[in-house]
Amino acid sequence: MKQLSTTEITEVWKKDKDHHIHPWTDFATFKDEGAMILAHGEGCYVFDAEGNKYLDDIGGLWCVNVGYGRQEIADAISEQIMQIPYYSAFGHHTSIPAAKLSAKLAELAPGNLNHVLFGCGGSVANDTAVRLIHFYFNQLGQPSKKKLISRKDGYHGSTYISMSLTGVEFDHIGFDIDRELVHQISCPNPYRRAEGQSLEDFCNEKVQELENKILELGPENVAAFFAEPIMGAGGVIVPPPGYHKKALEVCHKYGVLYVSDEVVTAFGRLGHFFASESEFDIVPDIITCAKGLSSGYLPLGATIISDDIAKVIGKPQADGALFTHGFTYSGHPVSCAAALKNIEIIERENLLQHVNDVGQYFEDQLHTLIDLEIVGEVRGKKFMMCIENLANKNTKELFPSSVNVGSRIADYCQKDGLIIRPVGHMNIMSPPLILNKDHVDFIVTTLRKAILSTTADLKREGYLSS
Repeated sequence: MKQLSTTEITEVWKKDKDHHIHPWTDFATFKDEGAMILAHGEGCYVFDAEGNKYLDDIGGLWCVNVGYGRQEIADAISEQIMQIPYYSAFGHHTSIPAAKLSAKLAELAPGNLNHVLFGCGGSVANDTAVRLIHFYFNQLGQPSKKKLISRKDGYHGSTYISMSLTGVEFDHIGFDIDRELVHQISCPNPYRRAEGQSLEDFCNEKVQELENKILELGPENVAAFFAEPIMGAGGVIVPPPGYHKKALEVCHKYGVLYVSDEVVTAFGRLGHFFASESEFDIVPDIITCAKGLSSGYLPLGATIISDDIAKVIGKPQADGALFTHGFTYSGHPVSCAAALKNIEIIERENLLQHVNDVGQYFEDQLHTLIDLEIVGEVRGKKFMMCIENLANKNTKELFPSSVNVGSRIADYCQKDGLIIRPVGHMNIMSPPLILNKDHVDFIVTTLRKAILSTTADLKREGYLSS
């Protein structure tokens, strides 16, 4: 790749700073600092415009599952562009990649989830699920079933409805959400359960809370429950054993649909194409996915629905009536071609087994950091991990938000060639699935050094006793 000159780098940096509004940006600092320009990627590594090399421990954003620089995917994209780059999927038109990918997802998805609606990402996949669910109950003659239940600290996207489903309060500051349509129950975070409470009792308490919320709102009014198998952006929260299965049973008891948001967990992050059944023993009514579906090479998301739902929505409402949902880029042939090649690579290279093998090593090595003074918990599964940093491990007291402990650790890591994600007081990791044990050792060594340096700073500033 051609190396930009210092002048060219400065010009790009300034254009971006002056004109590009970035998601999840701190405007107070961005106007001075701007953004780091990522110019090249290879395997598990990314390179900035100045040629500095970083191990990408966040996989772009939970999504570059097969790693950077896959020539096969680039070739599949190029070939499809030359065959036919785009055609509308409305009505009675389709493309070869869209048809093949639909069938492949039906093959990989659990149970009778055999029908697929395509969009451009995870937010749209969840928005589609909402619109579809409402239409489904209208078709069943149950138009009052509209309300949705999600969980605090859950993340489901940033379109209006998907952000309303999102339970990360920080993301709502200054923005409106629909508090009439969406109702939330508490986060099933075992680390924050009452002292002396067993995991089983904690699980039953959270499932009972779901049932109580359905009864409070009225089963005749509740349409669906949205839940990530493992909560991602909210802190990689792994629920207590049996939680999802019991929650699904409660939902079906009251005719409430269960939506498994697998935007992060699908396509290998936990060592399975889909985690709902393989890891948590449930077959939901709907699965939403994106990110690893195409490994981020092109935007693509999918809403996968059961035969039972498809039968209902597939009946004409009236003479000449249409199913009026979809997007200009639904089933985009180039994105679908990228996804097909991505899935082929995952299967051919046996990356699911690789994740199970190296993922266990990743978990084990990260848990060695628990001896550090500010590390309260290391949690997660396989290639979806989180470190929670605390001011007091005994009381689980947090640092003041102004301390930005997660960002401090991430900054130290970046100086040593490692990119990890800060989320408040936490650091989150979601590396490419091709990560090996040498990469893991580098990550853990770099993290230990960064956490120790941050701890020394906090003591010097008076946030920790010396």
